[in-house]
Amino acid sequence: MTNLTDALHIPDTQSARDGRRLAIQRVGVKDLRYPLQLSVAGAVQSTAALWSLDVALPAEKKGTHMSRFVAWLDALAASGQPLDAAALRTRHAAMLDALGADEGRVEAAFSFFLRKRAPVSGLSSLLDYQGRWIAETRAGRTAVWAEVAVPVKSLCPCSKEISDYGAHNQRSQVTIRVEVLQPLPWHELVRYAEDQASSEIWPMLKRPDEKWVTEHAYENPKFVEDLVRDVALALNADPRVGRYAVEVENFESIHNHSAYARIERA
Repeated sequence: MTNLTDALHIPDTQSARDGRRLAIQRVGVKDLRYPLQLSVAGAVQSTAALWSLDVALPAEKKGTHMSRFVAWLDALAASGQPLDAAALRTRHAAMLDALGADEGRVEAAFSFFLRKRAPVSGLSSLLDYQGRWIAETRAGRTAVWAEVAVPVKSLCPCSKEISDYGAHNQRSQVTIRVEVLQPLPWHELVRYAEDQASSEIWPMLKRPDEKWVTEHAYENPKFVEDLVRDVALALNADPRVGRYAVEVENFESIHNHSAYARIERA
């Protein structure tokens, strides 16, 4: 069948050669919202992701085929299959092949939900988390990364030590980005943050639950330095994790600024 573009003799300007002798490391589409299927805690969740897709462009090529990025996304959405690390690696390779590129990157930012039960009443509700998939090929090597941003509660050890009663506490956010070497479920990645915090949090609590959370955090004080180190130690013990970065931000309740810490394993 004759291609419509060829039949109409429409010139393909972007496929022309470029004489400026400048390669482009990343060119593509950014912040394109498209559906995504995820497998979370044994169930498939449908969400919308904010996608950024790009490839490296050699110096002699004038432009890339922007429409092929959208076609790649549409094929992924049409498949109806949940995206995991193995599938992302395969589909990322297919994107590079479709664009005729040796290097490139896929990034998808999205929300997902886990059902949680309150610690005393057992009341059930959904808590939202921010997730991110990243696949990148550079210098012949492909890496797939998973990232979660987890809200938790932290209580200050210094405040507890110096006060006759009480201690200041605040909500914190733990962001964990790991290179996935073996399957690593989203709910397990979340637990790395929640297990190391002064306390995890819940969307819906009764008074006995609130009492438990308050007292549990008081008995488990953590500086921002403690929390980031404890999460990193837990990741060090997991053979499914390659390189990683852990960030903790405490949204301080007694300051108009945050406390922050980061640990990386290269």
